[in-house]
Amino acid sequence: MEKFLKLTYYYNSGFSVQVGGTLLIFDYWEGEDRSLPPHSRISETFLQAFEQIYVFVSHAHPDHFDPVIYTWYKHGLPVSYIVSHDMPVGTRGSRLAPLQEKQLTQDIKVKAFGSTDLGVSYLVTVYGMTIFHAGDLNLWHWRSESTLKEIEEAEERFYECMAPLKQEKIDVAMFPVDPRQGSMYDAGANHFIMTEKPRVFIPMHWQDRPEVSLEYARRARNPQTEVIALTRAGTIANLSFSEEVLDIHIIEPPKELDEQLYPLRKPGGAGADPFADTDLPVNLS
Repeated sequence: MEKFLKLTYYYNSGFSVQVGGTLLIFDYWEGEDRSLPPHSRISETFLQAFEQIYVFVSHAHPDHFDPVIYTWYKHGLPVSYIVSHDMPVGTRGSRLAPLQEKQLTQDIKVKAFGSTDLGVSYLVTVYGMTIFHAGDLNLWHWRSESTLKEIEEAEERFYECMAPLKQEKIDVAMFPVDPRQGSMYDAGANHFIMTEKPRVFIPMHWQDRPEVSLEYARRARNPQTEVIALTRAGTIANLSFSEEVLDIHIIEPPKELDEQLYPLRKPGGAGADPFADTDLPVNLS
């Protein structure tokens, strides 16, 4: 049986997935100082088209959680919220800890998995399709700054979070590819693709560096997994697939919108190497 979904990229780790009259929204964020162009944001008018809307928040970091999401239900829209177990939620939502499940409707259920940072990751089954959003689940190894003990702890924690996922079949996955980690920035993503073999893999959290996502997609795709780089706010990927066939049609917004979010780098200038930067080690405590 052929399946269809419409996936839209917004910013950082923010996506929506449309299946018929159902809309799933993951880690929506409009950027610092509302930098996401107005025509690329989720609007009340857009939401009015759906019969049911589920908003997922993996954790409370500002780049994954925009308080604007809690204004949507005030307009009488059919919005429900699913958040991490360590976040507050009102009467219109549910909290999930790792390995907890919730049946949202007869055809939609969500299961939370662990994270190597705050919160959880999500696997949503919607009308027979499985959508995985990693949140901040990643191999945060920070090898340029970390001690050997910190690196070993980071790897152990990542593999522990990944182990329960090996029993799951994943159609579409959104997963971090963060160049601040230096030359091994893609270690977590590579492990995920090798072990989970999702039908479609979408890099996210690439720190306003679209070239990172594009290069990773070029190198990482393989016969089991198609890797697609969605690098402009408002880019849509229409996916149709069956057991034998996968068809992807990408609709990009006008190119003149790019510089609003991603200032162009001059070749050879400062920041020309997207893999040179690192960041402070993650706190594993």
